[in-house]
Amino acid sequence: MSYSPQSDTEILHKVEVPKKYKVILLNDDFTPMDFVLFVLESFFQKSPEEAQHIMMNVHTQGSGVAGVYTFEIAEMKVHQVNQLSQKNQYPLKTIMEAE
Repeated sequence: MSYSPQSDTEILHKVEVPKKYKVILLNDDFTPMDFVLFVLESFFQKSPEEAQHIMMNVHTQGSGVAGVYTFEIAEMKVHQVNQLSQKNQYPLKTIMEAE
């Protein structure tokens, strides 16, 4: 087997950057704002100021982007947040959407 730098370069050009997905929190009339802040700080590592800004977007605009991740990470975060919301009997929903 021989080594050819040109063939390695050709292979590198075929590698694509993974698609990114937005994790979006959806507004509801029952989930307390403190719980939304907790979710943003705990699951998305947002500072209190960032969490407050996103939470207000969710409250006033109907949704807010919590973060942008690869498919697997976005899917995991959606599942974790939805599971915690359900466990605490809050209707907060999180979805993911291709960027």
